Amino acid sequence: MPQREVHEEYIPNLESLTAKKKVAAYARVSGEREEAFHSLSAQTSYYQRLISENPEWVFAGVYSDRGITGTKDARPGFQAMLAACREKKIDMVLAKSITRFAQNTVILLETVRELKSLGIAVYFEEEHINTLSGEGELMISLLAARAQEESRSASENQKWRIRKCYEKGIPVTGNCLGYRMVDHQFLIDDEEEQIVQRIFSMYLSGMGLTAIAKKLTEENIANKDGLCKWYIETIRRILQNEKYCGDLKLQKKYRSDFIEKRTMVNKGERPIYLVKDAHDPIISREEFSAVQMEKTSRAHKYAKAKNSEKHVFAGMLRCGICGKHYYRVIAAPGTKYEKLMWACSLSNKYGKEKCKASWKIPEDILIQKVCEVMDSNTMDSSLFSEQVQEILVPDRNTLCFIMKDGSEKRAEWNYRSRRESWTPEMKEAARQKAILYYAVKKEGKNA
Repeated sequence: MPQREVHEEYIPNLESLTAKKKVAAYARVSGEREEAFHSLSAQTSYYQRLISENPEWVFAGVYSDRGITGTKDARPGFQAMLAACREKKIDMVLAKSITRFAQNTVILLETVRELKSLGIAVYFEEEHINTLSGEGELMISLLAARAQEESRSASENQKWRIRKCYEKGIPVTGNCLGYRMVDHQFLIDDEEEQIVQRIFSMYLSGMGLTAIAKKLTEENIANKDGLCKWYIETIRRILQNEKYCGDLKLQKKYRSDFIEKRTMVNKGERPIYLVKDAHDPIISREEFSAVQMEKTSRAHKYAKAKNSEKHVFAGMLRCGICGKHYYRVIAAPGTKYEKLMWACSLSNKYGKEKCKASWKIPEDILIQKVCEVMDSNTMDSSLFSEQVQEILVPDRNTLCFIMKDGSEKRAEWNYRSRRESWTPEMKEAARQKAILYYAVKKEGKNA
């Protein structure tokens, strides 16, 4: 019987991995707390010293991530390390442990296999595993599966703790203009309170979201993040936030799962807990309700005005600056100056910072110019669709009609003066107001 050949068991250690190599390290901490920062600094210093002091190694950097879970591969430091590996700038990667490298079994194995195909080893110090060794991948699979299960268990425990807080009406986190959270309680911030009250007041006075955001930005008023730039969505969220009238809705959002950790809007998938009079209000219930009614009213008007699928101009006007389409809006809604306009969708939503085409085109002027270009006395929608490919808006008060026959026609326009834009009803109302004003003034002099 032939003698069985016996091989000495391979025990990975740092000394056996010290061929002339370009060595880098990866470090990660998942917390944002101060001690986590010091832990990351300690890991970085340790690897810099370890690699630099070894004469057989060439220091290839320390890549790190802070405050990012290991269940995802969308980590800046992690991706930078992989990019360096693909560019052959690294021969070996050191990591404290498998869980520091990745907690998702699929991501871990895919990464290790890719680096292995490039001839790059990953050495995990705590587990004493070299991924280029024969048993390396099996050991990694077993340990990674355990790490992923531990991550799932920790996630479930955290969700249970948060859910119990919600059931008791206790908020877990909060970042809300006008309030600061102290010991799970919302306390009013006196300076920010005035900004919130002003936003609600401006909206009820007839101003739109865009106008409010623009005014606050122009006045250099800082938002919750300390920035003097306001956006429509920020104003929208403030106006619909029930916290300002003293109530709390808990679990309006939730995390999809412990691996993806995507933030989802709760549309009934989880219980939503409503706590009435949870803290001091900034806005009265009457004012908050009035704003919600006004929002509903304006939304109905806008929906009726846009009617995007049916309107002949929908998708036909394109901004000559950013390339986005114009869409139908209502200017000065709820006032006597209410008017249908067409505006660049990017500029109207995000302001001049995104697109300088801040000008709007009155719909009646647009119809007038279409009639002129088509040499018609009335607006013929069918003829317009047959002849016009699109309308470019290259500059203020300028329209460029791209015809389907390949020709181009240019049209310019100007805003009508307020006198010309007034209807007979508006003129009569102004006349009656003037008569009343002078009558009261005269009576005051005679008194």
